[in-house]
Amino acid sequence: MSFIDLGLSEPIVRAVAAEGYTAPTPIQAQAIPHALAGRDVLGCAQTGTGKTCAFALPILQRLTPEPRDGERQGGRKPMHGGRAPRALILAPTRELASQILESFIAYGRGLPLRHTAIFGGVSQSRQVAAMRGGVDVVIATPGRLLDLINQGCVDLRSIEVLVLDEADRMLDMGFINDIRKIVAMVPKERQTLLFSATVSPEIRSLVDSMLRDPVHVQTARESATADMVTQSVYMIERAKKPLLLEHLLRQGDVGRTLVFTRTKHGADRLVKFLHGAGINAEAIHGNKSQNARTRAMQGFRNGATRVLVATDIASRGIDVDDITHVVNFDMPIDAETYVHRIGRTARAGASGIAVSFCDRDEKGVLGAIERRTQIRLTVARDFPDFAALIASRPPRIQPAAPITQERAPRQNASKSGGPRRVRNSRPPNDAGHTDASGNSRPSGMTGAQQRTRRRKPHRGQTNASHS
Repeated sequence: MSFIDLGLSEPIVRAVAAEGYTAPTPIQAQAIPHALAGRDVLGCAQTGTGKTCAFALPILQRLTPEPRDGERQGGRKPMHGGRAPRALILAPTRELASQILESFIAYGRGLPLRHTAIFGGVSQSRQVAAMRGGVDVVIATPGRLLDLINQGCVDLRSIEVLVLDEADRMLDMGFINDIRKIVAMVPKERQTLLFSATVSPEIRSLVDSMLRDPVHVQTARESATADMVTQSVYMIERAKKPLLLEHLLRQGDVGRTLVFTRTKHGADRLVKFLHGAGINAEAIHGNKSQNARTRAMQGFRNGATRVLVATDIASRGIDVDDITHVVNFDMPIDAETYVHRIGRTARAGASGIAVSFCDRDEKGVLGAIERRTQIRLTVARDFPDFAALIASRPPRIQPAAPITQERAPRQNASKSGGPRRVRNSRPPNDAGHTDASGNSRPSGMTGAQQRTRRRKPHRGQTNASHS
């Protein structure tokens, strides 16, 4: 089957061919005919299966024949004189939104259509200017889109096609209320396409409330296509993980590598460690500016940066070929996240390697992963020269806290996000005790004596009630 067989116009087929694609993927072959027919579609597909094409190409074909004079159904004109958007794609992250925009630009070359992306982390001035100039397709993250709607910069009353891409991740990130607000602003008479890696009860509820008699198309789950990924796990102490990563990255067969951490600060600390070891690495996470994230992604794509350290949310939208290794520096929070992580390698029939670092506190999630994937991960025991490396260079950074450990929210956190220094805090001495709140007191001192002792401020320090 070819793209022309799907009913796509010749200009679109030429643009797709110019990008190097000659035949549709399974999700494209299933979804595109229904989307062209105007049906609502529920697509269950993973990242890397070509799902962006599955909704972008039908949208481009649908919008192209329409008149371009700014008039809309019912004679409506957009609020600022330009043409109002007719297609809206919601995405969970700015990286994914940027990637989708690039796809629309590539596949829509030569067509009289305008596209723009709206997301946070950058100045909104260009986004506002684009909307006032008139666009046909808007790709947006829910939060920034609502901001511009509330400012009167975006009018959704002419939307004909609504797409929710990676809907499961948007729900995981807490966007459900924002999504419902946005959907309430678009016309009820519309086409809706929803794509999700999984169909949970929450997704099913969303589908029931937003789609009308949808066609359900589905591709094989990632776990079924993981045969090309060699998976292994190193059982190792948390403190030794950085040195093990350095050791693995120095092996000759390790090429472009994607490393996952659970926290933003953990990603930054790991990159700093790798730089100190002479390894070129960059981090990508939510605290980075959009420009910094774009530079990191460009460097990773063109080979200037061999190692990209990412958090799970920031990794959404990373679509890079030839990733030879995926390293779970911190074990993921659940089996679904693991499956998504390792799907970043072994693309398009290539092989790949997924390596996990597991400490004693992470064994529980390791078992869940093995049950979910129905694969017994090989426990790697080859540590050539690693013992000598440990002896010569003691660990310098700590990975993220164990998955099972819950962190209390920080109070009065500084703007920099760094840890606050607490006066007079010291570990208990060998003869002392530590109570449930973490306060130390000398051995033999009762709780009442300790409370009495604490009433006297130390070195000018005031009690909390006086602050």
